[in-house]
Amino acid sequence: MFDTALSANDLIFLAKGAGMTIFVTLIAVFCGTVLGIVFGIFRYQVGPVIAAPLTFVLDVFRSIPLLIQLVLANAFLGMVLRLGMSGLTVACIVLTLYTSAYCAEIVRGAIESVPQPVRRAARSLGLSWRQDMTNIVLPLAVRVGLPSWIGLSLGVMKDSALVYVVQVTELLKSTQILITRLQEPLLLLMICGAFYFLISFPVARLGGYLEKRWTHD
Repeated sequence: MFDTALSANDLIFLAKGAGMTIFVTLIAVFCGTVLGIVFGIFRYQVGPVIAAPLTFVLDVFRSIPLLIQLVLANAFLGMVLRLGMSGLTVACIVLTLYTSAYCAEIVRGAIESVPQPVRRAARSLGLSWRQDMTNIVLPLAVRVGLPSWIGLSLGVMKDSALVYVVQVTELLKSTQILITRLQEPLLLLMICGAFYFLISFPVARLGGYLEKRWTHD
């Protein structure tokens, strides 16, 4: 007969960790997407030469492992600048910049995928740059960039497991705490995986639904 020391309070503890994972992910994805759109449009509009400094900074965030970024940011903000930020604040800042670096590349590539004849036709009709971007370019670019953005969002959700290094108790950290106390790693990791599945599956299905719907419109 299956026997476990896992209690209802332990499941609640895991659920709170899952809530922290969702919270950090939502902050990072929302703020990172907003910044990524701004950075992506800027890089496309001004060209590679003028955008070179921004491109370099974004490449740094894409190239350095997230774990190292979290450790360095926590040390720099706390020990050097002495800002006294909480681990949660540091985690949200780093994950936001990390997300924006990838999102900017998605946005830039999606905008470049819009055929130039379409843009020239829009401008020949007298549309301003803003009207061209909002009514022509961005709606077409969203269709191209959505699958990559969904993948990025799911990746950020899983990467948020690394915020334990700045003392944020998210889902995986909560699982590790219970493993240390209960000594039931297989069961707890299965439950942790189930939580991650419940979080990510609706997002993946929603992305697939939107992609299919927009493709057939």
